[in-house]
Amino acid sequence: MRHFIRFVVGAMILSLLGIAVVALDDDIPPAPIVNDEGGPVAITGEVSYTNAFFTLGTSEPLVILEDQTGFVNRDREYLFPPESQVLAQITSNFFESPFTYSLALPFEPQAPLNDVDNDGEEDTGVMVFQVAYWSNTFGDAFLQERDLFGGGWSSAYASADVSSSLETLGEYTGGNILIFAPEEGQGFPSGFGEDGMLFTEDDPIVIVPQGYTVVNMDTEVFTFDRSRNPVIDLIEGEGAEADDFSDLSYTEAFDAMIEKFRNEYSFTEYYGVDWDALEEEYRPLFEEAEENEDVEAYARAITQFTWEIPDGHVGSNAINFIIDDFFAATDGGLGIAIRELSDGRVIVNFVLEGSPADEAGIQLGTEIVAIDGTPILEATDEAIAWSAPFSTAHTRRLQQLRYVTRFELGTEVDVTFINADGEEETATMEVVAERDSFSFSSFNVSNTGVELPVEWEIVEGYIFASITSFSDDDRLSILLWERMLRDAQNLGVEGIIIDMRNNGGGSGWLADQMAAYFFQEELVLGNAFFYDRDTGEFTIDEEFEDRFYLPPEELRYNGEVVVLVGPNCASACEFFSYNMTIEDRATIVGQYPSTGLGGSVNQFFMPEGVAIQLTVTRAVDPNGDIHIEGIGVQPDVVVPVDEDTLGLTDATYINDDPVLDAAVAFLNENAGADAVEGGEIGYDEEATGTIEVGQRVQYTFTVLADEDPVSFYIAGDLDTYLRIYDETGENLLAENDDIAAGNLNSGIEGIELDEDLDIIIEVGTFNDAESGEYTLIVTTGDSPFDE
Repeated sequence: MRHFIRFVVGAMILSLLGIAVVALDDDIPPAPIVNDEGGPVAITGEVSYTNAFFTLGTSEPLVILEDQTGFVNRDREYLFPPESQVLAQITSNFFESPFTYSLALPFEPQAPLNDVDNDGEEDTGVMVFQVAYWSNTFGDAFLQERDLFGGGWSSAYASADVSSSLETLGEYTGGNILIFAPEEGQGFPSGFGEDGMLFTEDDPIVIVPQGYTVVNMDTEVFTFDRSRNPVIDLIEGEGAEADDFSDLSYTEAFDAMIEKFRNEYSFTEYYGVDWDALEEEYRPLFEEAEENEDVEAYARAITQFTWEIPDGHVGSNAINFIIDDFFAATDGGLGIAIRELSDGRVIVNFVLEGSPADEAGIQLGTEIVAIDGTPILEATDEAIAWSAPFSTAHTRRLQQLRYVTRFELGTEVDVTFINADGEEETATMEVVAERDSFSFSSFNVSNTGVELPVEWEIVEGYIFASITSFSDDDRLSILLWERMLRDAQNLGVEGIIIDMRNNGGGSGWLADQMAAYFFQEELVLGNAFFYDRDTGEFTIDEEFEDRFYLPPEELRYNGEVVVLVGPNCASACEFFSYNMTIEDRATIVGQYPSTGLGGSVNQFFMPEGVAIQLTVTRAVDPNGDIHIEGIGVQPDVVVPVDEDTLGLTDATYINDDPVLDAAVAFLNENAGADAVEGGEIGYDEEATGTIEVGQRVQYTFTVLADEDPVSFYIAGDLDTYLRIYDETGENLLAENDDIAAGNLNSGIEGIELDEDLDIIIEVGTFNDAESGEYTLIVTTGDSPFDE
């Protein structure tokens, strides 16, 4: 009786508040319902974003009704099935924040039911959803395993970023979820319980009505909303939202900035960055800029501060306020560009006709000894490169070689060089306004700006593919990538050359999964350390290892692969290139290593519209070692930098590209599947064996002129490929893929010769892509495949 009275009083109070109450089920109280209109039929809302990378590479944005069974069961590997995915309409411009969406709810949603009432009995349970944003890159219109990366925008607050506590990573902290009860009497939590976590044993339980209900987790006792058309805005996830110091004074913003770097910059120890010293040096510059209301001084202070950090991922757009400084430092030149050779000499590889250097007798290949009396390499070390900072010494040196020949207009420069007679001389040259030599040495000189993210052609019988970006349209990149791989399969090319020399990076996830097309296993690629706010330390989550998610088997390429790298291959480009070195899958060819940017980045905002980028994760290989940052991907085949490869002599390069020629030469020597001896086989004999991916098995056989016509077949649960060569193994005499329509086995029938001939019978699989058991049949009788 006392319990009953207590309930009645509670019901009266809820009624006075306009909250409906459903019937009790045993001892579990009913859910407090607001706006009881029978439950939602459609949801609308907005999606706001501040993250600079939100739209990067996205052409197929999705807002979906997302099955939360994986969260309920704490199963990070859970893949919500396509039938549970309900796609919303995006009803405004996705590329302008906020954009809007409209989601019509299905009458009978298709998702697993979750019994979450903790009563120890087996109940029907409820479906649990959240409204979430994703980007579709792979396959059909629905999300698949390879798409499930990024996220971070949903209807529920969750501790889901790399700078939240590892202990509560991914746990709900508020916001809205949507539940569907197929029948009355199902229990659901009305709060987080003492442990602060949902769907655990200490959750208080209430009975929810049949149908859809929006559960608002922002109230101490959850609110259960049965509005017909609720509005649910998606939330920018913790960590995805950019820090904004733009309303602060210059000095206050500097203090916030230095604290953010001090805590979250991921390579402080690796590079030995002294934040206290940088604070002491640069804070006065911000104070002075603030006192004088000097935007340019403020911008110079930010630029110089970021240059102090030896990490090419760090930078800002503050240079836009001091662009005149840049042009003043680079407008003037002598009409030459220079390069350092592998043997340590510095020579001229560009001369502008009619320039001061040209008139002084400097020619292509002229060795430069000194500038204004300073030895050339020492002068290069002192040159200020406006493309700073740099993670690797070779990238810094190449850029400094560009800037060491730039001077203020109207000045004179003494250049010491070795003339055509082999004599050392010094010429005084007047600096003139010319940018041709500066542009010639740009890392991006060969880029037109209209390249597709993936392009390819046939070069010397091989596919020559270029990946120019991982920040273009992700879906277009995959469609082009898979088209290239189909071409490689259909043409039967034995090698692919992938040019990564002009790829500034982008999505590391996309880079990983594009590399997966060359592998047969879901290999672990590495992991990343991130800042844990609770502990104040950088930590790693073993359950979030980077790994391949394999594409369909028919799209995997098993032939030889060469990857070309250079100092303009950065960040995600380097992760792709590194991935291709796993298990020696590819050979790396280049004159230089890649740039050496091994982490992911975040941006934040400062006064005057300045955006600053810093590295917030520290990428490591599967052994936990830093493998890219400050190192880069190293070439296995190093192409020298000399007069020949710079094109200063009459050396012949078939493709006008010595690095590409080196790749072709490597493939000419190494392409093709591994041949394994199978032994000798005779007339009307069979040989059974096992073949591996990338392997072919060769048998010797003699076709006798006085015997009946002989046929060769390969049988087995494989897509086989049969080839016959002469005894040298160099001349292909006959080949067959499929013996008949619908039969993936192979056969070559009715061979009859006027004289004896020694041959090699080769057992293979289509594109050398399969492994398994086979039977080679040599017979003068009927086909084993005849019905």
